[in-house]
Amino acid sequence: MKAMILAAGLGTRLRPLTNNRPKALVELAGRTLLEITLHRLQSVGVTEIILNTHHFADQVADYLAAHNNFGMQVEISREDELLDTGGGLKKAAPFFLSGNADAPFLLHNVDVLSTIDLNAMLRFHTEHNALATLAVQKRISSRLLLFDAKGQLCGRHRTQDSPIELARRTTQSEARAFSGIHILSPRIFAQITENGAFSIIDTYLRLATCGERILAFPADDAYWRDLGKPSSLTQAANDLRSGLYPSI
Repeated sequence: MKAMILAAGLGTRLRPLTNNRPKALVELAGRTLLEITLHRLQSVGVTEIILNTHHFADQVADYLAAHNNFGMQVEISREDELLDTGGGLKKAAPFFLSGNADAPFLLHNVDVLSTIDLNAMLRFHTEHNALATLAVQKRISSRLLLFDAKGQLCGRHRTQDSPIELARRTTQSEARAFSGIHILSPRIFAQITENGAFSIIDTYLRLATCGERILAFPADDAYWRDLGKPSSLTQAANDLRSGLYPSI
């Protein structure tokens, strides 16, 4: 199975930790976020990974080389200019369209920690013939996605002060917080018409308007934490010590 780790961001919320290193190499309990994510993906059968880089890109390349890619096949997609999640994924299309080009793949932020059952998520994605499956939870978030009664994406609510954006009409919708973990079919590359830097969420919403199956995978029982701020790293370290999250 293939996967992409999104790690090109500047990590501004993690400053001063990212003043001299990329966020992928920030540490939690003595291990880098990149190592934690690689081992997490490896544990569910991922063998080939592409990683996008921008901020201190050479440090990431040197780190992987020094650790023999942690025993995995790892490619690096360097972005001279940040391409955001959608642009970064589009740039990596050749990686996913080579070999078994029909197999679904994982897209995973480098700065999230979770116990979301990725194997169950993959089965859900395959059984429902989804174009994209998004792991979501009922929790407080400043940015929410809206799903209809069938779990299909139908809109979003960026902030409490902004209007709800509907991709298509529905009589019922429920707000969910997105986890930064996706499973996608390679079919999506033929339908990405956006160029340059863009969010993959914008693509999902456009495709949902066209009736494509962009589905929610409920993961309310799983542990999840965004590691994008120093305070979040501190809380995650406390979670490890207390046993709330398994040892990394």
